[in-house]
Amino acid sequence: MKIVAKSEELKRLVEDWKASGKTIGYVPTMGALHQGHLSLVKKAGACSDVVVVSVFVNPNQFNNPDDLKNYPRTVDQDTELLINTDCDILFLPSVDEVYPEEDLRKFDFGMLDKVMEGAFRPGHFNGVAQVVSRFFDLVNPDKAFFGEKDFQQLAIIRAMTKMLNYSIEIIPCQIVREADGLAMSSRNVRLSEQHRKESIIIYETLFESKALMTTKNIKEVINFVVDKINDSALFKVEYFDIVDGNTLQPITNWSECDYIVGCIAVFADKVRLIDNLIYKNFQDVC
Repeated sequence: MKIVAKSEELKRLVEDWKASGKTIGYVPTMGALHQGHLSLVKKAGACSDVVVVSVFVNPNQFNNPDDLKNYPRTVDQDTELLINTDCDILFLPSVDEVYPEEDLRKFDFGMLDKVMEGAFRPGHFNGVAQVVSRFFDLVNPDKAFFGEKDFQQLAIIRAMTKMLNYSIEIIPCQIVREADGLAMSSRNVRLSEQHRKESIIIYETLFESKALMTTKNIKEVINFVVDKINDSALFKVEYFDIVDGNTLQPITNWSECDYIVGCIAVFADKVRLIDNLIYKNFQDVC
């Protein structure tokens, strides 16, 4: 595994690989790596000849300065984790390397970024589109791999890829969970021992709600999920929406579309956790 900090060096390496007919797989991360990230690297290795992994905490996608300040940064540990994976290049750019000039671009995603995460984190997805497009330009991959835990982000990146005419295949990868069901996240390390122990309630409640599809309507299922999690003094639901998996717009009945997803954000004290559940039409892609 080679560690690269400068974009020009990365571009030269990628150009050489592409000239020899190799395909480039890319996994963007913000570090604090865990097995969920490593599963993306593994999938990239299975679907590509060369794998580039970036670690970069993007300041443009944090609408809360404290969240940016507290985001875990573990570069040495991340490097050790990647050494024995399919990662060929670890790209560790500085902020100035990614943004040599202030990025003032504004993206219009229609209604995709107006709901769920977008409603509670204004500007977040514009920052995501800025940084992912910058890395697409720097890495020039053939395929890029993203986890489905950030379901809305995946939809935004697909839209951005089409909008900017990138010939990059976006590969969604299944959520990787801890043994008790909690979706793996870099934020999990910030959970108190008690919150971590009880956080299983999020996935358990989502999983239980799927069995209610035949007996309860959309509103009743939403109320079930929100009420059960909020009954715990340790957790507070910020939102739970059941949406069309393509448009991300809320639906009102189970027959309204063929792709239905429930997306949730929950506060465990000051730690914000997100998760989702596919109610209909899940297909793994590689």
